[in-house]
Amino acid sequence: MAIEVGDKAPDFELKDNHGATVRLSAFRGAKNVVLLFYPFAFTGVCTGELCDLRDNLPRFSDRDTQVLAVSNDSIHTLRVFGEQEGFEYPLLSDFWPHGNTSRAYGVFDEGKGCAVRGTFIVDKEGVVRWTVVNGLPDARDLNEYVKALDTL
Repeated sequence: MAIEVGDKAPDFELKDNHGATVRLSAFRGAKNVVLLFYPFAFTGVCTGELCDLRDNLPRFSDRDTQVLAVSNDSIHTLRVFGEQEGFEYPLLSDFWPHGNTSRAYGVFDEGKGCAVRGTFIVDKEGVVRWTVVNGLPDARDLNEYVKALDTL
């Protein structure tokens, strides 16, 4: 079951596409976080969603918000994906232990071995304020993230 609005967001420590460690708790008191789980790098819907975020990144930074995108790919795969697409936000690897963070948020599909499309908006205090979970083929609407951020 996915984390719900009002829940404290589970903290995590993951490596990004450059090998740096990223902790959710590092943003507490400083920035809101759009935490976006996606199935796999280099796939059609995922690439489209992440490019939409890339092209609209000021809509988030202007709202004092950090975007963090999480998949179960290796950091090496994410490095190539990020470079190819010109992503300027962290791509986090939930590769090993495989899917632990995705499971903590209730968005890991055990049968497919990957995260489903789950998005969690975490406020500066570390509380989930908005969430949506879509199936693997269903893209999310970036405008809904922005509307949710405007309510914080």
